[in-house]
Amino acid sequence: MALRDDLLTSLMKEASSKCKVVADGSNYPALLQKLIVQGLIKIEELEVVVYCRKDDVATVKKVLPAAVKEYVDIMEKESGITLKPKVTVNDDRKRDLPDSSHGGVKLTACSNKIVCDNTMGSRLDLVYSELMPSIREILFPEQ
Repeated sequence: MALRDDLLTSLMKEASSKCKVVADGSNYPALLQKLIVQGLIKIEELEVVVYCRKDDVATVKKVLPAAVKEYVDIMEKESGITLKPKVTVNDDRKRDLPDSSHGGVKLTACSNKIVCDNTMGSRLDLVYSELMPSIREILFPEQ
C-alpha cells in the first residue's frame, strides 16, 4: 500500500511539473484568457476581481479586455442580454497566487464570498480525484 501511495504521489508531482511547462509556453496567454472567460461564466457576477501569480500579472492585464469581451458576447448570444461587467486584476501584490498554483487564475466576487478557483493546481487536483479509480485500475490491475 505504501509503495502504491508513493507511485501515485510521484505521478501527481510529475503532472505538476508538466503544468509549469504549460505556464511557460507560448499558448499560455490564450489559456489564461479562456480560464478567465470560464470563471466569469461560472461566477455569474458583474463585479469580479481576478487573482494570479506575480509573474502573470502583465499577461492577465493584457488578455483581460479580450476575455471580458468574449464573455459578454457569449452571454449576449445565449441570453440576449448585454452585460457590462467590471472585471479588475488584484492590485495587492501580497495577495497574488503562490507559484505552487502552477499558473491560472482565481476569480472572486462579493467581497471574496464567491470564489472560482481556476488555477492549474486546482484543476489538476480535480482531475486527479475524479480519475483516481481509473488511474489505480491502470497502474494496479487486479489479478
